[in-house]
Amino acid sequence: MTRQQFKTYPGVPYPMGVSMTSGGRMNFAADLHTKEECGVLLYLDRGAPVRLPFHMGKKVGNIYCLQVDGLADRDFKYNFYAGDEVITDPYAAVIYGNEKWGRRTDPALKGGIIRSGYDWGEDRFPMTPLSESLLYLLHVRGFTRHASSGVKNRGTFAGIAEKIPYLKELGITAVELMPACEFLELEKEKLPEPSMEEAKKRYREDPEAKETPRINYWGYKKGYYFAPKFSYAASGRPAEEFRDLVKALHAEGIELIMQFYFPPSVKQAYILEVLRYWVLEYHVDGFHLLGVRVPMELLATEPMLGNTKLFYEDVPCGEIYEGSEAPVYKNLAYYNDSFLYPMRGFLKGDENMLPQVLFCLKRNPVQAGVINYITNYSGFSLADLVSYDSKHNEDNGEDNRDGSDSNFSWNCGCEGKTRRKAVLRLRKRQMKNAMLLLLTAQGTPMIVSGDEFGFSHGGNNNPYCQDNAVNWLDWRLTEENRDFLEFVKYAAALRRAHPILHCPEELTMLDYLSCGCPDLSYHGEEAWKLNTDRQSRIAGVMYCGRYAKKNRQENDESFYIAYNMHWEAHNFALPALPEGQRWIRVCDTFEEEPKEGGARELPEEEGKETYVPGRSIRILMSSPAGRTEVPEGKQTAGKRRKRKTGVLKPESLPDAGKPQQLRKAGLTDSEE
Repeated sequence: MTRQQFKTYPGVPYPMGVSMTSGGRMNFAADLHTKEECGVLLYLDRGAPVRLPFHMGKKVGNIYCLQVDGLADRDFKYNFYAGDEVITDPYAAVIYGNEKWGRRTDPALKGGIIRSGYDWGEDRFPMTPLSESLLYLLHVRGFTRHASSGVKNRGTFAGIAEKIPYLKELGITAVELMPACEFLELEKEKLPEPSMEEAKKRYREDPEAKETPRINYWGYKKGYYFAPKFSYAASGRPAEEFRDLVKALHAEGIELIMQFYFPPSVKQAYILEVLRYWVLEYHVDGFHLLGVRVPMELLATEPMLGNTKLFYEDVPCGEIYEGSEAPVYKNLAYYNDSFLYPMRGFLKGDENMLPQVLFCLKRNPVQAGVINYITNYSGFSLADLVSYDSKHNEDNGEDNRDGSDSNFSWNCGCEGKTRRKAVLRLRKRQMKNAMLLLLTAQGTPMIVSGDEFGFSHGGNNNPYCQDNAVNWLDWRLTEENRDFLEFVKYAAALRRAHPILHCPEELTMLDYLSCGCPDLSYHGEEAWKLNTDRQSRIAGVMYCGRYAKKNRQENDESFYIAYNMHWEAHNFALPALPEGQRWIRVCDTFEEEPKEGGARELPEEEGKETYVPGRSIRILMSSPAGRTEVPEGKQTAGKRRKRKTGVLKPESLPDAGKPQQLRKAGLTDSEE
């Protein structure tokens, strides 16, 4: 078919890309900076493309626009051209030519359109408050690609949908996807710069040698931001499958957050258009924005995004809000490493960390929330954080020079895999400690997928190019490490059930209710007295339940959380409770058995103080005297296991009486 067989008309500049008019014409609009002839390339069959010059339409600013009759009922792909250059539309709703992961099916990518409408039915945005949110970061392919995932559609949007029951059981309220718009994962391999002799040798051996492409597994690069990634769709219909995923998540009250990386070359107005599009077309609930030129002030003041969560490393609240103005719906949040480093240092026992840790536990700004995490997509996984002192990135092919050298990790006495039981016990305890540091902080916690069941990257802290078992979650670990997984579920449920542990506003440390106790208070080995000098590695944090309501009616319980990241055990004197109340233990990272038998009443001798072993965290909750029922939020999946109910006493603790250097490493004399 030739261009003479198409009737063309002047177009309209918006929307950009391709859209259908009410009269059934296709409108093409492209932002082209050129003095050469430019236009549309239509691919209708295997023959040469039809060229439709834009001079047959009109130009508004830098936007060329053209309308074409005769395409309403025809399948076609398209590109733009400017002189001899072929340009893939950055607004294309579908990208063809990269449908198969790791294999370019067409060297020239082409744009496509979404023809059929989508029935959203009764879909609603959950709009979960940040204070009630639990984020879960995952890679679409790696989440279910491993055969052990047990899903039908492995490594796809549909595969995530099959795992929704698991997400619900874990207590997740929002799934955050690593880049899931279209990007080219095949790249030229990064090789060390060869010496002159090496270059000559390579040329002598193979003068026509070509560089081997490698996988950019993560996708943090410039992409086609309007198109869901084709190879992440099991159905061959990426737009429809992505919408199905969002709709299924929403039906269970789970939000979907998209990550977008925008390099400096991406225009700020374009970023706004991208976000608007995904909210309108895909009902996305929020965005985690990455890049150095993200216009947060512009995005945060866009009315259409007022109920959309926007996460960025820095939020210029002074440019967004007037004075102390508080948002009706707090949708902005700081997303950076300000929580990660203090908590990692505290976890491994570094000195002078306590003031920063207390700040992070309390932090909950009025105008913008804060996303807390101890691990992220880059850096060590949680299991590796307690198993490696140094990175082990040799398989990346860059001589272990890539990735950060500052991991703030501790291997618990042995680098990498080991059979030493004392080391393994200490590692699991440290993982529990890390999860409680995260889940007992007042900000919004984010868990990296796989951390909840001990998935390891084998010490690789930069697995950006590993499309294999290094990154594919091994779901067999959910059984192997079931006790840890159940612990995480319990801790998340405990947080969710008690609003005092996740308040919508920052606690004041004042007794503004005149009830005899502030909303938040700090303690040490003496009640109401905290030592914050450089050597201190312990703190007791008390949350008074009278400052939060359960079910908007009754007062919440009070909580006392004893953090002991010292390698020595410590006694914590407990603040007195009102008459008729006493402290019961509801969580303890030192216990070897999973906490599935219900709350345990403290013995009389611990009524005024509690003995906390080294490198452990204990959570106490107020309860009417004589009551030992399971606390709210204590429901766990599967059959309940019987557990030992004996009380740990100082003389029975493995850490008691050991030489200091062995206690610090968490090892017994015989094992050392």
